Amino acid sequence: MNKNGKAFPIPVRTNYSCSKCPAYCCSYPEIEVSSRDIERLAKHFDLSYRDAEERFTKYDAKEKVRLLRHRQDRVFATVCMFLDQKKRRCTVYEARPGVCRNYPDSPRCGYYEFLKFERAHQDDPKFIALT
Repeated sequence: MNKNGKAFPIPVRTNYSCSKCPAYCCSYPEIEVSSRDIERLAKHFDLSYRDAEERFTKYDAKEKVRLLRHRQDRVFATVCMFLDQKKRRCTVYEARPGVCRNYPDSPRCGYYEFLKFERAHQDDPKFIALT
């Protein structure tokens, strides 16, 4: 327990490396954002909530949710608008949405496992698997 009486979080040992991935999770077509996520992005960019919502999200009327906007990508068809396409890293990492903060929700990433397998079989450590 820490000095505030709260339990320390249990560290999760991961079996993947995001630094070796082309940011597959950023290509998910539906990256849902909450109002708290929009607030965080608004603060990060010094915008009003309304401006951040309009600029960074779109409304999915069918699912009745807000999603992050996408843009064309050179690897995957489209990716989250906040992905640096050269470095393949998030440009708003500190302000990223909750769904991104919690991904993956286990010590393993399925895409990373698939990627390692394909790279080994292709004998190419930089091979990008396009499922």
